[in-house]
Amino acid sequence: MTAAAVLRALDGPLAVEEIELNPVGPGQVRVRLAAAGVCHSDLSLANGTLRQPLPAVLGHEGAGVVVETGEGVADVKPGDHVVLNWSPPCRACWYCEHGEPYLCLHADDARAVPFATAGGEPVYAGLGTGAFAAETVVGAHACIPVPADIPLAEAALLGCAVLTGVGAVTNAAKVRPGQTVAVIGLGGVGLAAIQGARIAGASAIIAVDPAPDKEELARSLGATHFVTPGERLPKEIRGMTGGLGADHAIECVGRGDTIRAAWSATRRGGTATVVGLGSAQDPVTFNALEVAYFARTIVGCMYGSTDPAVDVPLLLEHYRAGRLNLAALVSDEVGLDGVGEAFSRMRSGRGARTLIRF
Repeated sequence: MTAAAVLRALDGPLAVEEIELNPVGPGQVRVRLAAAGVCHSDLSLANGTLRQPLPAVLGHEGAGVVVETGEGVADVKPGDHVVLNWSPPCRACWYCEHGEPYLCLHADDARAVPFATAGGEPVYAGLGTGAFAAETVVGAHACIPVPADIPLAEAALLGCAVLTGVGAVTNAAKVRPGQTVAVIGLGGVGLAAIQGARIAGASAIIAVDPAPDKEELARSLGATHFVTPGERLPKEIRGMTGGLGADHAIECVGRGDTIRAAWSATRRGGTATVVGLGSAQDPVTFNALEVAYFARTIVGCMYGSTDPAVDVPLLLEHYRAGRLNLAALVSDEVGLDGVGEAFSRMRSGRGARTLIRF
């Protein structure tokens, strides 16, 4: 038996319960979690914005230690430190074979299969990982080995926020040295995107968030400007970029109005990269003239357009060199019973990343 925060109904509470994990099968591993970040996608799963079978153990940004491996597992062994990959590629579908593993057709397969039981009832793993639990069972291909000297609490953030935020800048937007970047939304992903823009050599990094108390942290991570959003946001960003608009806007909120603002804040020929996962009922509109006239590009970005097996080692190089500050992304730490509190902070826009420590 292992302790887990279980969601039994949409918008319901997450209660700590004892669950019984399924036996480790062929190609699977059992991981003892050291830490898990609380991501806005977890909140979207909990409120039904994103689909998830229930009851479920949410959590997908985790790191821990392998304690058991199943038949046929060769890449990891008990005692290895790993980061969980909530979107593990199969390496065999069309997308994987064409260099887009972040769009793998089978990345979500584990979400539909119960990974545990509680009182004899099947329990599903949120995004296939179930990291809001002291231990979890995942496919071996969902484990990314990390060196043992990397603090697991910081490594956990690599599993989603940092891969997504830095990847959006470097892989999806492909920001070049000297370009200007606006980052809209300063949760864990947005703050990682600011660091990604700094690492990429952006000349101006404009941080946008409704919470003024995030300015100091944003500037410490590389932002050169800070502004709170409003109707005049695109005009304000143009004023900070020589009247042109930003070369790149990285939208990390996932709302129709902020996606529209990101588009309007970019220069003619610029690119708006949408990272935030929003609701299917929240439209974004453009008029027929502006699409051609402004010649802007809007790009969707799933999981930072990354291949975690390749990108996590690169991020660790930046971490070791002092270019990537992982600890600064954590604004709060809680125990497993503090997930509901973390959700409340996200709803109100307070803080950066909340980290669950096991």
